[in-house]
Amino acid sequence: MPSQVVFGNAQVESESRWGWFLGHFVTPSDDPRSTSLLEVKWGVHKAGDGRPEWAVNAEATTLSILIQGRFRLQFPEQEFLLSREGDYALWLPGVSHSWSAEEDSTVLTVRWPSKPEDSIEVPI
Repeated sequence: MPSQVVFGNAQVESESRWGWFLGHFVTPSDDPRSTSLLEVKWGVHKAGDGRPEWAVNAEATTLSILIQGRFRLQFPEQEFLLSREGDYALWLPGVSHSWSAEEDSTVLTVRWPSKPEDSIEVPI
């Protein structure tokens, strides 16, 4: 039976999953961090890092919260600069997005639900 309390380090545990440390992809499936309800990412990005490709989630809502740095989120109709600790953006399923780090940045992202292959690249 897995422990009812889990202690760890999000940055260390997420290194093999591009920052994601809680969600459907965590194994074994009886690990308390393995869930289809949501997924959580501890994103550490160097200044200049980005994903110029656009992506969309078919079913998941996404919330990104700036922990530190300057982080730009681009959407088809607008863009937002997260520049103060606690700044956030929330977008619904079906909204294309890309991102870039203007300074070294740490961003906590929560996405729900956690579904395999829900995020796909899209041409813009």
